[in-house]
Amino acid sequence: QVQLAESGGGLVQAGGSLRLSCAASGRTFSWYAMGWFRQAPGKEREFVSGLSWSGGVASYADSVKGRFTVSRDNARNMGYLQMNSLKPEDTAVYYCAAKRGPASANSGDYEYWGQGTQVTVSS
Repeated sequence: QVQLAESGGGLVQAGGSLRLSCAASGRTFSWYAMGWFRQAPGKEREFVSGLSWSGGVASYADSVKGRFTVSRDNARNMGYLQMNSLKPEDTAVYYCAAKRGPASANSGDYEYWGQGTQVTVSS
């Protein structure tokens, strides 16, 4: 079992930045690929970014490419999502997730999920 807990969300103006953190506990975090997803009101959960267990392979949704950066510190059992140039359409609850094997853009592939953190971007 892996327990995940996100933090770092909040209210920010358009153009601003936030860094989300994902704290992992339980089994060795470095065994798992990490994904970030988000869900806006009335919309389905969507893929934001994925990162391999080593941190060497990252992937991004087109909507965030060039603005968001995913990273991890396996020694600290932490994952991060740096979000720059935020837009109102980035407003959502953001979730981190973990899975064995390679990262995936499919939320159904992930075994473990955090409770989410709210990000609100005002115009």
